[in-house]
Amino acid sequence: MSALLRVLGLLGLLLALNTAQAEKLRLVADSWPPFADANMPGGGLSTILVTTALQRAGFDSEFEQVPWARALLGVGEGRYDVLINAWYTDSRAQIGQFSTSYMTNRIRLLKRKGDALRFKALSDLYPYPIAIVRDYAYSPEFDADPQLQKIPVRSFPVAVRMLAAGRVGLTLEDEYVARFFLQRESRSVREKVEFIDQPLSENPLHILVSLKNPRHQQIVAGFDRAIAEMKADGSYARLLRHHGL
Repeated sequence: MSALLRVLGLLGLLLALNTAQAEKLRLVADSWPPFADANMPGGGLSTILVTTALQRAGFDSEFEQVPWARALLGVGEGRYDVLINAWYTDSRAQIGQFSTSYMTNRIRLLKRKGDALRFKALSDLYPYPIAIVRDYAYSPEFDADPQLQKIPVRSFPVAVRMLAAGRVGLTLEDEYVARFFLQRESRSVREKVEFIDQPLSENPLHILVSLKNPRHQQIVAGFDRAIAEMKADGSYARLLRHHGL
């Protein structure tokens, strides 16, 4: 009998381990340093913040980096549970539940140095081809304006090189992301572009939890609660300072 109990106990332990592994939340993002990148320590600031908050809320997780369009599709289909860095759009709200904002992104336009462009309203941008990252959202007004000459490209480095080469008149990105990539570009690119002073928008950053996950409401509530606790106990601010933000 004791041998049978040991076997049953071992089977129960294996079942519990397999269940725990199966219940790990599948986190996803594209490469968006310094916020998310598999080659950065901890996967980047957003990855660290999100995994830490989810852990405090009682959810284990694992992270996968894929192109942005694949990440969105995977959340919509339920292959991923959590997109770790998403700006709000109505279309995304159809596939996932947004958390409260855990950070804010300041979106800024870049132009070629010496260009006389002054930006006060979107109509000021109509004459210029603008390189945008395919499937990104920048602001509801910008995204919906049909008169803007938007040129979809694969990534911000591609966009800023096109700008430096004069193939487009503008590009745009979160300020910290743009500065991160510009530091890694050649001097011939860096010295040909500059920021426009007025930001295009300030976008709250959220996690987006797939509606295909039956616990999506529980996950969002736990994440929101944990982020609030991290801000209260100082651990949130320490993480931001560690990443230079």
